[in-house]
Amino acid sequence: MRYYISLLLFFAVATQVFSQSTVKMSAVKGNNFGVVYSLPKTAVLVTVDYTKTTRKAGEFYQFAERYLNISNPVTESATIYSLDKINAATQGIIDKDKSYLVEFRSNTTAPFVTLTKDGLICAINDDYAFTKEVAENKPVVTTQTPDPKSFLSEEMLRAGSTAKQAELIAKQIYRLRETRNNILTGEADNMPPDGEAYKVVMSQLEEQEKALTSMFIGTEVSEKGSETFTIVPDEKDIENRIVCRFSTKLGIVDANDLSGAPVYLSLKNKAPRIAQILTPKEEKEMEKKFSSGIIYNIPNKAALKVSYEGKDLIQMECDVVQYGVQDVLAKQMFDNYKQPIKVIFYPDLGAIKQIIQ
Repeated sequence: MRYYISLLLFFAVATQVFSQSTVKMSAVKGNNFGVVYSLPKTAVLVTVDYTKTTRKAGEFYQFAERYLNISNPVTESATIYSLDKINAATQGIIDKDKSYLVEFRSNTTAPFVTLTKDGLICAINDDYAFTKEVAENKPVVTTQTPDPKSFLSEEMLRAGSTAKQAELIAKQIYRLRETRNNILTGEADNMPPDGEAYKVVMSQLEEQEKALTSMFIGTEVSEKGSETFTIVPDEKDIENRIVCRFSTKLGIVDANDLSGAPVYLSLKNKAPRIAQILTPKEEKEMEKKFSSGIIYNIPNKAALKVSYEGKDLIQMECDVVQYGVQDVLAKQMFDNYKQPIKVIFYPDLGAIKQIIQ
């Protein structure tokens, strides 16, 4: 029998606070020796990683080659997006239409069910621990280039023409380089007194040179970004569904925005099951079978493909609940009073992983 239980009732029968990300639900007299659980359905997550590059032309770029012998300065400000990679993975999400009640006999030895915080079944008569995933959260370090005009002298600022100003700034860049080289070789008139002072002086010289040089060569700043799209299939195959589009000028855009090239997803059931035609008697037997016991999923294998600009970037096999069927563990299995049977599930699939007797 299928039940639709409110969250209030669901948490009212919890007898132990969850360990990590699970809740242990005991079948006790207070809940008529029954525990509500849910089964998942499969969602496909497609993650698009990209780089946003912002280029800004320096105000003296036309003098870069003449004064600094730089032949390839940034001559036009622009923002460019490049697609780095696409990842795909499956994830179990709760199926609101698949909530059930598992009932135990009143004299069964301390039966309990371990669930996720969302109510997905993890185990019966056993604990469950999720594998800890160590995520690499590398801090994003943004280097702010100081305003180059803060390093300009009065003579540079009062120069009569753009060409003259560029010439004076270029001379200052060469003086900074000469000072740095003299310190490196120990030939400077005023050497830093110790190692710490040396680091500070060299850092300041490098900062000033970099800022002033940017007025000729321009600046280029890159930022990493990503966006994840969730696709929940039904029982049918998916053929070249547009997940999103990618534009070199705008980055990730909506699937209906024709300014970008489409990212396609295909999902194909590798072993479609032929629908059974049951007689009225068989239908009654099937209904009786599913009216009690523990209902679980038997997923099917699917071929997942993600393509972009005519290239298949991802081709993988995955389990999809919606392509499979369901079956039932008879509740008589759990009537062993001395040594209860333990059942371990795959929470993301609602499928049986192991039965321990």
